[in-house]
Amino acid sequence: MSVIREQDVESGRLALEQWRAAALSNKKAGDPTAPVDLPRKDCGMAVRYSLYLLSMRAPGGAVEVRVAPWAAVKILDGPNSDPHNLTPPDTIELEPEVWLRVACGISSWDAEREAGRISAIGERDDLSSLLPLV
Repeated sequence: MSVIREQDVESGRLALEQWRAAALSNKKAGDPTAPVDLPRKDCGMAVRYSLYLLSMRAPGGAVEVRVAPWAAVKILDGPNSDPHNLTPPDTIELEPEVWLRVACGISSWDAEREAGRISAIGERDDLSSLLPLV
């Protein structure tokens, strides 16, 4: 199953552009971690679209990237899910604002991880080589 419906791809792209512009404004104002004030629907669409971009960049089923409550996507080649619990051996969880910051290059994977805002389990728990997406 796709993380975004085909008819929503353009809306997702626009939502991600809006989010990024607002986050860049926050960063220029000196607070890159300030929340971006977008409608909930647009934030969800930006997350779904960015995860779609990630899945296109790194297809596979060995690492699950979860951005609750909006979406999760499986990426990268390697051992797939255990057939009994369907969870890949490597799992990464992020809050939507954190995910969008690293996806858009507002902050780095390493900075967010060092700040304790990324939960990652497994051997392939570093997505820095795939980011930013835009």
